[in-house]
Amino acid sequence: MRSRSGSAQERGPGGHSVVLYWIARCVPFAIVLIGLAIELSPLHEMYTGPLLTAMPALASLTMGPRGILAAAVGALAVTLITASLHGGWRGQAVYSNILGILVVSVASVITSRAMQRRRRRELDQIRRIAAAAQSVLLRPVPARLGPVRAASLYLAAETGAQIGGDLYEAVHTRFGVRMIVGDVRGNGLPAVRSAAAVLGAFRESAHYDHNLTEVMNHCAAALRRESTAAEASDPLEDSECFVTALVAQVPDDHVIQVVNRGHPPPMLMRRGTVQALEPASPQPPLGLEDLVAARPAPPDSYPFLPGDRLLLYTDGVVEARDAHNAFFPLPEQMAALGHADPPRDFLDRLHRRLLVHTDHRLRDDVAMIVVDRLDGRAALDDLHASAVARPRATRTGDAVNR
Repeated sequence: MRSRSGSAQERGPGGHSVVLYWIARCVPFAIVLIGLAIELSPLHEMYTGPLLTAMPALASLTMGPRGILAAAVGALAVTLITASLHGGWRGQAVYSNILGILVVSVASVITSRAMQRRRRRELDQIRRIAAAAQSVLLRPVPARLGPVRAASLYLAAETGAQIGGDLYEAVHTRFGVRMIVGDVRGNGLPAVRSAAAVLGAFRESAHYDHNLTEVMNHCAAALRRESTAAEASDPLEDSECFVTALVAQVPDDHVIQVVNRGHPPPMLMRRGTVQALEPASPQPPLGLEDLVAARPAPPDSYPFLPGDRLLLYTDGVVEARDAHNAFFPLPEQMAALGHADPPRDFLDRLHRRLLVHTDHRLRDDVAMIVVDRLDGRAALDDLHASAVARPRATRTGDAVNR
């Protein structure tokens, strides 16, 4: 979850950076125009050659080869105009200026291309590291977990990033299938560390704690320890973080239990109708227990019948806006997609609709888990299909080895 004040602060510095960036891009062309104004005024006795010669190099700091060549053409045009108006062709200075502009332009283009290749290699390395971290932090949910079919999806809003502040996990335990979806306030490495702490606590406690509320309490304790450690290692870092989280449990019975700590409610689809599973007693997000007075509440229970579909998601889904500033209509989109597709295909189609709604410009990370409750016949069919597929895979592997 991103707080309103936090969003404003994030937009503020980013907006100033964009303005400064575009000002820096305009500086070479502004200096070229100043040089032209000097040459067309009574001040034309001033020698502007060295100033114009440096413009391609100045443009290379913020632009690529096209911008460098544009600045070079402008500087060269002013030099030629000066020579034509003031008889500069009779001296050697104009030829030195032209040669200087050409040499600096070629050197700037070569340097710019080399820097672009270097940045591309660094970005590829960062993406490989992010992919490795994602495989550990955010593992894909298995297609089959006990009495449910499942699928997961994660989309990072930051360009070039593959992980962020959203988290999810689903595990099959002796208590049933347990799932978590959460959203860390903020972004960057602090958000990733907080997400890792919460996920680590969930993966451990989900297998041992009988009560779902205790699982959530262990996640809250892990977040407090991470915040304390981060503040001790770097006092200047913003360690005042919180996490909206939702933990759900699907036992063998036809129910689902949910503990919601300030997170968007899950969506339950039954026979084409979609409803939000609102908590009976709202609870504060993880990390805000000391600031918000609320009594601990037991898990909420809802019917989860064979054929039902449940979607857990982060607020990046429901707060996604289109060009007219309208939110993504998640219940209507789910109802339009229906139950026909398996979970993986359902998430892929929902993902495409989300990108179309936002014109492929996500402003926040997105994490989703969808689970389908199986009836007894479907469960047996799945087990039979798995039993048939495993020997085939073994025979195929043996054939390859041979």
